[in-house]
Amino acid sequence: MMNKFILAILSFAIFACKEAPKKEMKTETPKDIATQVDSNKYPKDLNKVFEAHGGLDTWKSYKTLTFEMPNPEFNEIQTIDLYKRMDKIATPSYTIGFDGKDVWLLDNTGDYKGKPKFYHNLMFYFYAMPYVFSDNGIMYEEVSPLVNDGNEYPGYKITYNTGIGASATDEYYIHFDPETFQMKWLGYTMTYFSGEPSKKINWINYGEWVKVNEVLLPKAITWHVVEDGEIKGEAKTVNFENASLSVESLPIDFYTKPENAIIIE
Repeated sequence: MMNKFILAILSFAIFACKEAPKKEMKTETPKDIATQVDSNKYPKDLNKVFEAHGGLDTWKSYKTLTFEMPNPEFNEIQTIDLYKRMDKIATPSYTIGFDGKDVWLLDNTGDYKGKPKFYHNLMFYFYAMPYVFSDNGIMYEEVSPLVNDGNEYPGYKITYNTGIGASATDEYYIHFDPETFQMKWLGYTMTYFSGEPSKKINWINYGEWVKVNEVLLPKAITWHVVEDGEIKGEAKTVNFENASLSVESLPIDFYTKPENAIIIE
């Protein structure tokens, strides 16, 4: 059952999603990054989106994020170092980690069927919206509003400078409520596996937010069917639970490969 759930998520990631905003960013030295926030580098309305979700200064004051994804058999617990972008996914059946250099897998049952190198921070980038769009190496372009169910949602196209992330040709679209400035939709193209630019935009709805400490993070996200470029009905919803943020970093050993784990090439 667990592997079926993971494979279902990976199917969306591979055939409908992409490695999401899964950017292997350069490691930053842990320090008071909150003092480094320069709002002038972001478009005016995107700054309003950040503020509507708690503000970049607040977000960048945290060093560790943890959240859970409820699965049929047990919750998958994901922990991320927000500075170094190391991560760890823990379950009774398997553990996946990224130590800043290598992705590793500890498969307790011997039947893990997923793609650890693809999956290890996939859901973090979906979950940490809109804040991941404040990362370095990003270019912003205002685009026409997204129209859905008669409502218009202004937005920006997000692209990455050459050499940033695993797929510099990726394109993302963030659209927000024009009154509340809360994020409403994420669009993205998939180029990670082919390496070729794509015109097919996939869409995820961010319809429900919950306050975690002093910031808003998604309670659930829903992929939608897209036909001829038009957003249709719901396809798949992923829920999040028990999220927490800490101003402290966990020890490096927390993300280090266990002796009996294998490095994924």
